[in-house]
Amino acid sequence: FPGGFPGQQQDPLFGYFSAIAGQDGYVSAEELQACLTQANFSGGYKPFNLETCRLMIAMLDRDMSGSMGFNEFKELWAVLNGWKQHFMSIDKDRSGTVDPQEMNQAVTSMGYRLSPQTMNCIIKRYSTNGRITFDDYVACCVKLRSLTDAFRRRDQAQNGTASFQYEDECDQAEKTKEQMIKGYPSSVERRLWVFAMVFGCTYCL
Repeated sequence: FPGGFPGQQQDPLFGYFSAIAGQDGYVSAEELQACLTQANFSGGYKPFNLETCRLMIAMLDRDMSGSMGFNEFKELWAVLNGWKQHFMSIDKDRSGTVDPQEMNQAVTSMGYRLSPQTMNCIIKRYSTNGRITFDDYVACCVKLRSLTDAFRRRDQAQNGTASFQYEDECDQAEKTKEQMIKGYPSSVERRLWVFAMVFGCTYCL
């Protein structure tokens, strides 16, 4: 690939990547979905849907190109492996789903300190008949990480607070849906409104 390095071709993951990447050395959401499916990354779980793959690319799409290079692909693969192992550790019965209590424990164990209202919003957004699938679990993890990264970029003093303009909120929600995480300095109602806008959860409105 243009701009590539010889060492990349020796990487075991390069085979998966190069098999579906375009001539420019980048993969789209559709290509990423095909790659993860062909590699049987989900194992016995349901394969990732296209929207989840779009979220994965957006999480690491630092140049806003809408695609992913090999280095980003490697980073994503490592992150996904961690999330998969975590999900398997709470999916005790290997049903491919977890219940709300298990999801709450999983989110907490990852270091997120979310209010009961916010956690309830997440459960309602990502559960079907009271269960969360691996695909939805990953989609939730992607958004939580993206929101946290967006907050940290604004929290320059690293004191747990950050200021956002209204246009920032609209712009972030429209482009990458990366907004709002713990410590947002505003009312509970406003935080839930932004969270609902980002996560697509009408239950919070």
